[in-house]
Amino acid sequence: MDDLEQLLAERACERLVLDFVRRLDLGEPGTVAELFTEDGTWEWPEGERVVKGREALRDYFGGRPADRLSRRVMTNILVTVDSPTTATATSYFTTYRVDGHTGGMVPAGPPVQVGHYEDTFRKAGDDRWLLASRTLFLPFGGPTPRQ
Repeated sequence: MDDLEQLLAERACERLVLDFVRRLDLGEPGTVAELFTEDGTWEWPEGERVVKGREALRDYFGGRPADRLSRRVMTNILVTVDSPTTATATSYFTTYRVDGHTGGMVPAGPPVQVGHYEDTFRKAGDDRWLLASRTLFLPFGGPTPRQ
């Protein structure tokens, strides 16, 4: 890979990381499944959760409470391109979340989660980069408050 190809791959993978949380917070959560390969996985080892395959991912993320208000802050996204078709990344996140939201501004409180993701990416046949796996590591977490 030349420098430009590597830069474009890094940016495409960074964009996936950001698009994932945007869809969860501001879009349709079930559509995050489209960012994964057909056999993609989302895993939370501490919570003993593993979701495999695009349909299962759509059901899992689409099943979030409709009255959930969340905002995630992503930072320190470091993508490493391993080959022309594979890459890995680590990124840090902070989640603010409340259930039972009916509108308006919510009083600020502490985040409910602080952790990081470890991702693997694969370049699909149509030249799009997709998440092959996303693993959540959550050293700080608590219950989601209800409004």
